[in-house]
Amino acid sequence: MPGPVAMARESGMDMLLLARLTQFSDSTLPIGSFAFSQGLESAVQTEIVHDSDSLRQYVELLLRQSAHMDGIALLHAHRAAAVEDYSAVRVADSALWDRRIGEEQQLMLARMGKKFAELSLKIGNFPMLEQWLDDIKSGATPGCFPVGQAMALAHMGAREAEAFAVQHYGVSSMVLSAALRLMRIDHLDTQRILFATQERVKDHYLDVRDLALDEMSSFAPVFDVLVAHHTKTHLRLFMN
Repeated sequence: MPGPVAMARESGMDMLLLARLTQFSDSTLPIGSFAFSQGLESAVQTEIVHDSDSLRQYVELLLRQSAHMDGIALLHAHRAAAVEDYSAVRVADSALWDRRIGEEQQLMLARMGKKFAELSLKIGNFPMLEQWLDDIKSGATPGCFPVGQAMALAHMGAREAEAFAVQHYGVSSMVLSAALRLMRIDHLDTQRILFATQERVKDHYLDVRDLALDEMSSFAPVFDVLVAHHTKTHLRLFMN
């Protein structure tokens, strides 16, 4: 059994990691997430989402869809980053990009990915992210946001389940932040939905943790139709 000094050090490292995970999952992280609604704008316009209950169902749909796409890519990139296998990180990056349907969805992944890398390198030392950002700028890799998250969190010592939870939380907070600008809903409602939808994070992780990259799937017809609808909308607040 470790002595009190060793335990204190371990506890201190856990506290530092928790603080860093909190920072990197903060909805105010300046990476451009405020510009995207994950199709919610069209869902509100078409009245598919019209109250807090339908909003909760929409967030739950997105979380399932994201787990089977972004979540799988994040897990594979995290495992590769943990053993410093940069070539495998790039494989995960390209695999996610190729499976994301729609120009606006790819735009969201790439813009947030690049902004995340730039931010991370301004506030800390992330050698693999530095290489990744160079490759993004040269066009050698697309730069999908969940892959950038995976590298940064692996470098900080986060376990893959913790990295998955950060990504899972980010999807919810992005949509609910957009909801406050699109719907007659208040902060209490969005916080209640956020609290409720995080209950499934472990289930989503267990569903996808053993899946290969080529098992990524984005079957969510309603979401795909809404994304396509948004592309043709003339008046809109969000990029997607």
